[in-house]
Amino acid sequence: MKPSRPGVLVLLVAAFAVLTWAVLQQIYSDLPTVPWTAIPTVLLLAVGEAYSGWMTRARIRRAPDTEPVEPLAVARLAALAKASAYVGAACAGLFAGFVFHVLPLLDQDVPRRDFFLAGGSLVACVVLVCAALFLEHCCRVPKGPDDDVRR
Repeated sequence: MKPSRPGVLVLLVAAFAVLTWAVLQQIYSDLPTVPWTAIPTVLLLAVGEAYSGWMTRARIRRAPDTEPVEPLAVARLAALAKASAYVGAACAGLFAGFVFHVLPLLDQDVPRRDFFLAGGSLVACVVLVCAALFLEHCCRVPKGPDDDVRR
């Protein structure tokens, strides 16, 4: 499995933001307000992935008082990290589209509330993408002294 490329993640954010903004131009008035529950949920996922990365890195490097990690478990964590990075980027784009749509409507109460909730959710999704990239990085096997430097 190849590492996630930041350019693809940025492209996902931009594409979902534009698509969401375009759809909201037509249906925003028919939608309920943005839920606040996305913020703590996504932040808890990010904390879990960052902690998993920290522990996995210690176990791969065979830090004192840690047991070696199973290779299949590392592969599963890497797959989780890659999936979380892409889903987090897509959700960040979704919330960015909300933010851009309600930006000119901040003088009204409901769009102002949606702006802050979507903005907080956007930040939480960016934190999730960063935690996923950290977990993905921690799942890499460290280079040994015998490894070729030019790879």
